[in-house]
Amino acid sequence: WLGALRFDNLALRSLPVDASEEGGPRTVPGACFARVRPSPLQNPRLVAMSLPALALLGLEAPTADPTAAEAEAEAALFFSGNRVLAGAEPAAHCYCGHQFGSFAGQLGDGAAMYLGEVLGPRGERWEIQLKGAGITPFSRQADGRKVLRSSIREFLCSEAMFHLGIPTTRAGTCVTSDSKVVRDVFYDGNPKNERCTVVLRIASTFIRFGSFEIFKPPDEYTGRKGPSVNRNDIRIQMLDYVISTFYPEIQEAYSDNTVQRNAAFFKEITKRTARLVAEWQCVGFCHGVLNTDNMSIVGLTIDYGPFGFMDRYDPEHVCNGSDNTGRYAYNKQPEICKWNLGKLAEALVPELPLEISQLILEEEYDAEFEKHYLQKMRKKLGLIQLELEEDSKLVSELLETMHLTAGDFTNIFYLLSSFSVDIDPSKFEDFLEELTSQCASVEELKVVFKPQMDPRQLSMMLMLAQSNPQLFALMGTKANINKELERIEQFSKLQQLTADDLLSRNKRHWKEWLEKYRVRLQKEIESIGNADAWNTERVKVMNSNNPKYILRNYIAQNAIEAAENGDFSEVRNVLKLLEHPFQETEGFQEVKEDAEEEGATATAAVCSQETRSRQSYCSKPPLWASELCVT
Repeated sequence: WLGALRFDNLALRSLPVDASEEGGPRTVPGACFARVRPSPLQNPRLVAMSLPALALLGLEAPTADPTAAEAEAEAALFFSGNRVLAGAEPAAHCYCGHQFGSFAGQLGDGAAMYLGEVLGPRGERWEIQLKGAGITPFSRQADGRKVLRSSIREFLCSEAMFHLGIPTTRAGTCVTSDSKVVRDVFYDGNPKNERCTVVLRIASTFIRFGSFEIFKPPDEYTGRKGPSVNRNDIRIQMLDYVISTFYPEIQEAYSDNTVQRNAAFFKEITKRTARLVAEWQCVGFCHGVLNTDNMSIVGLTIDYGPFGFMDRYDPEHVCNGSDNTGRYAYNKQPEICKWNLGKLAEALVPELPLEISQLILEEEYDAEFEKHYLQKMRKKLGLIQLELEEDSKLVSELLETMHLTAGDFTNIFYLLSSFSVDIDPSKFEDFLEELTSQCASVEELKVVFKPQMDPRQLSMMLMLAQSNPQLFALMGTKANINKELERIEQFSKLQQLTADDLLSRNKRHWKEWLEKYRVRLQKEIESIGNADAWNTERVKVMNSNNPKYILRNYIAQNAIEAAENGDFSEVRNVLKLLEHPFQETEGFQEVKEDAEEEGATATAAVCSQETRSRQSYCSKPPLWASELCVT
């Protein structure tokens, strides 16, 4: 089955490859790649495969010859790394990166391995990687392995994002094994053995912003430097390769002027990145680790780690438990991506002077982001006829209302397509009930604001803040203490808040916004002749831009737990669901909490209206809490 793959490994022919055969972690100077060999796994077996992703490589769904079972066995053998495909040349890519704002020096593919580039059926070129296939020169103190839970999350989310229409790397297969590594899942001193698992990743390229940072001289703050300082010849090679291969129209237009060519390339990646993050914001996606080494040079979502889709709308939502300062919070993603582009601009000097790239960044990024974001939001709200200046305010007020009422981001957008301008009063009340059912209950709010620190620890920290403020400031815990004090205050107030009070308040907020929305829709109707045709098109556009299904954390977790117990069917069922995120899927229904307690499967629980209580991971308690708790 895999014999149909046609390799043509252009990257290794175009960029310098390290000549050393030394194994184990080391510095790799003067090279973009280092040759490696995957480490075999015990008893590899296929968890799931994405046929739409594998079709990019020219692999058709197995039928009689080979059978599905034979194809699965072949995929498990080769996409675990136990056997290397003919034509593949395993290598690890060298790159650096700014992590949480600080330059970290050499990073590189510590767990991923480039296998080669496969020519697709229409002549397009796809780089394929194995993630979790063993130690590389860039593994540092790690073992080059990934485990089942993180691999399933990356596999499912890569495909979910593609089917949502968001530029992303793809995932072809997920293969697990009987080989084990030790991981401390909750970082609480209780490590356990977990299964080594490998994901086949597919993209036009996995080169990233950090790939150009290998030339960075010693950083003024961290003292770290790239492994290829003063190798501008390699920088030129990389720019020639990236632009000619992935931006051929730019190469052709500016073949006689490299500075203009490089400026056009930087302008295009700036605009692609702005559009990408606008797409994230419009589906409530949080990447979690937006370091420069996790930013694609062709504008793809890349490297799925502690990502998450928001449930309750909170602009300060943080999905990464180690992001203590909220640097990569949902509402900071646009500015962080712009900051990362600034670091890419620095890395392109002298081939693109900084004064040129900085001007491009200031002129293009914000304008492109705002334009694409508003265009997408208009579609999500069904504003298909007119583009009015007031639309931006309407969107902001919608998000503010979601925040005040702790509304479910995905479900509320999906429900809005059933709202009509001439809705009668009784149906309006029903719609309002349905809308407010997607807002947090008093019990959910109590979960959000439950104090997290031991009272004795908090007391000691407060005493330290008074007795030795300098030491307290050095410990960097002031923000955490303030959050804890706010949690305590809000939790206390919530004890006095009744469900009826909360419902009444939420309805009032939504009535106010829906009236503004109705007025805006009325303007659409007044500008056209056929209101029925307009409404049909409006609903169609909304339903193709507001997903019914996203990869919520609990959905992924249910599939992971089943897989850890040897049942891969849940991963495959969720994958099928995520391939059609905008459609009602037969067999996937809303399951109430009592049904879940009776043992409903994860598949049945994949529903558009999640009923269970959810912990909200915020950098600080969300805005709606203070509004809800005023006396």
